[in-house]
Amino acid sequence: MMKRVLISDPLSEDGIRPLLDAEDVETVLNPSMTHEELLEAVSKAEALIVRSQTQVTREVIEHAPHLKVIGRAGVGVDNIDLNAATEHGIIVVNAPDGNTISTAEHTMAMLMSLARNIPQAYHQLKQKRWERKKFVGVELKDKTIGIVGFGRIGREVAHRAKGHRMNVIAFDPFLNEEKAQKAGVKHGTLEDVLKEADFLTVHTPLIEKTKHLINREAIALMKPGARILNCARGGIIEEDALFEAVQSGRIAGAALDVFEEEPATEHPLLDLPEVIATPHLGASTIEAQENVATDVSFDVIELLRGGTVKNPVNLPSVSSEMMEKLSPYFQLSERLGGFLSKVVEGTLERINVYYSGELLDVDTMPLTRIAVKGILKRHIGSRVNDVNAFKTASDKGIVINEQKSTSTKGFTNLVTVEIETDLEKRSIAGTLLNGLGARIVQLDHYSIDVVPEGHLIVIQHTDQPGAIGRVGSLLAEHQMNIATMQVGRTNLGGDAVMVLSVDKEVEKHCQEELAGIADIKHVTCLNL
Repeated sequence: MMKRVLISDPLSEDGIRPLLDAEDVETVLNPSMTHEELLEAVSKAEALIVRSQTQVTREVIEHAPHLKVIGRAGVGVDNIDLNAATEHGIIVVNAPDGNTISTAEHTMAMLMSLARNIPQAYHQLKQKRWERKKFVGVELKDKTIGIVGFGRIGREVAHRAKGHRMNVIAFDPFLNEEKAQKAGVKHGTLEDVLKEADFLTVHTPLIEKTKHLINREAIALMKPGARILNCARGGIIEEDALFEAVQSGRIAGAALDVFEEEPATEHPLLDLPEVIATPHLGASTIEAQENVATDVSFDVIELLRGGTVKNPVNLPSVSSEMMEKLSPYFQLSERLGGFLSKVVEGTLERINVYYSGELLDVDTMPLTRIAVKGILKRHIGSRVNDVNAFKTASDKGIVINEQKSTSTKGFTNLVTVEIETDLEKRSIAGTLLNGLGARIVQLDHYSIDVVPEGHLIVIQHTDQPGAIGRVGSLLAEHQMNIATMQVGRTNLGGDAVMVLSVDKEVEKHCQEELAGIADIKHVTCLNL
């Protein structure tokens, strides 16, 4: 039986060749449809493939009763309503690996152009000016390249940089000494990388944690005369801070393929002669466009033929009976993982998830995926999802373990998430209380009762008189209203933990002042 696949955005013909050659697939190419035409065409399709142009809204999905899969020829799925797709049992797939080589190569092209002033020299030559002395560059050999973000693209950049006989130092929350040695690079903290880099290149996703990661404070740690590159995402580098650093001469130059707001034709950085830029060309190669189309085409064919896909994005459909049992725990599982990821230190090595009580007879694997997603999301952002969480963890060398136990510690149900790093082991447990909803009931060996939502402050301190009062007074000075407070301790005068929920986000200087209070050991602020 023929399967109809609708392609509503321009794609490489060679990339969709697997679809065109498939005898059981009818491929409909219509990249210039109106919205009304899209609604009509998708109503007859079993698969829809898009790039970034087509907006796959809830309305589009609800007009597609036969749709089984939506393919995104690229990484980002912001133009697809994932919740609506999941509700309708539609799998969404993407192509996260297709532009790895093109982006790494573009980074190296920018690196060499920055080192040798190639765009500036060419521009002068076009103006009929031959100015050799003005454009004296620097060699890459024996220079140190600092790589922030050591995923697929970061590793490819490192491989190429070593080919230029550069020294490579890398920072990534999932990178440790052992993994760095295997990759042939030096492992360092973010501060180490900033201080040692002659060239700094960023290859992280843009998430809350990485927004303006390279800011004034970070740039101040760098060597005078260092150079900065961004071929990842606009917003990782604080552009005002970069402008000031280049203009003052502290940073010798910058190479940018991305900006916080695009198009960026009027950006002040473009007025600086030491800055070179391209209009977001990292994935703009014939091969990359072909690769993403090919990857998503194969996944679509596999799914339509009843097979498994390589790059699913959303949670696959489960039976309504199972969904009824699991759905109340979805938010709890993700928030337990998200909470714990923000208080644990070190490089993640193992994630253990334990279930007890009424969850003993349920397939809890979807909950484990969601808990793992909650943990990894802090570092990776929306690229990690319910389905690819396990593979993402595996790619990072993280072991996942799921166990069930009859021990409920007095609760009807209990979900415990534990993280092991190269530095420590931390755990958190939560439950669903009848009529009261989700609760965090244990943090490490401290018993607490916290609603896992909103703005929370986690304070590790010594159990001494006045600690709570001093915290309350300082928060009052900052106009921070305390909604709830929970305190747990091991023994009188020993270690203790304080968890407060407050009405607004805690500013950085307030957190620093809290950490400076007597008997307080560590302060973590998070938003669930």
